[in-house]
Amino acid sequence: MASIVRSFIQSVLKFVNSLIGMVGMAMILYALWMLRVWERHIDDHPFVPASDAPVPWFIYTFLGIGVTLCAITCSGHMAAETANGCCLYFYMLFVIVLLMLEAAMTVDVFLNHNWEEDFPVDPTGNFKEFKKFIKSNFEICKWIGLSIVSIQGLSLLLAMVLKALGPHRYYDSDDNYDSSRLPLLRNPVHPPPHVVADTMYLKSGNAWSPRINDKVGPHNLILSCALWQ
Repeated sequence: MASIVRSFIQSVLKFVNSLIGMVGMAMILYALWMLRVWERHIDDHPFVPASDAPVPWFIYTFLGIGVTLCAITCSGHMAAETANGCCLYFYMLFVIVLLMLEAAMTVDVFLNHNWEEDFPVDPTGNFKEFKKFIKSNFEICKWIGLSIVSIQGLSLLLAMVLKALGPHRYYDSDDNYDSSRLPLLRNPVHPPPHVVADTMYLKSGNAWSPRINDKVGPHNLILSCALWQ
């Protein structure tokens, strides 16, 4: 029963990690698209040297968050597949740190009215467009954000349950078997005893048997066979 529950939790944890990985891949694709647009904008202004071009920090931050989510997804898949305690500890640590950063950013946005001053100026303008998109679709973005946070919390809970169940137990030796199987091992079935005879003696006995059969009758034949055995 425990193995069935463990396998079910492993499957659910993999599915939840797949959702987190899909979010990370979407962020990576969006960041690459923004980076491509920014490079085209730089190419349209050839008089500006590349060294003096401003750094698109918002694009790199978006890309880094997507890569981080994909890395957490990979670690979660490995932890779910192996159910190893060390892997599960690292995975839970990554998810807890991510949730703490998200919580700190959310508190800063809702409590600090001048939260935009905490970030440097974005030369690409994508940060302002992203902020306008969130304001115009606040309800949808709010439910999407709550869903992502809920998925991360669920993955953390599943990892804790899987850690409590422990890894699969493989019985490599007789000492590790279940106690219900021990009586069968304590009373093993011994093979029947056998007699090792000399081959030369058997060959000579087989050679004499026709002569004995010719000289003795049926009753003596049975007695002689018993003596040979």
